[in-house]
Amino acid sequence: MATTDHRKQSLYFPEEMLKEIEIEAGRQDRSLSWIVQQAWKIARADLRRIPSPNDVFDANGNVTPAGGNHG
Repeated sequence: MATTDHRKQSLYFPEEMLKEIEIEAGRQDRSLSWIVQQAWKIARADLRRIPSPNDVFDANGNVTPAGGNHG
């Protein structure tokens, strides 16, 4: 059975974004943490498609991640 990791981490959001997260948390009757975790799960595949400044492109425009495979 998987163990949940409850490490604390400080994250900083622009004030307007934090207000929007708080409103959504209230709407869904969820914690801020839960909202951010769900947003990450939804967005991570899209974020992985954004090239890193360190990625290397071949002649065909295909990308090779500089740090290896993070998938």
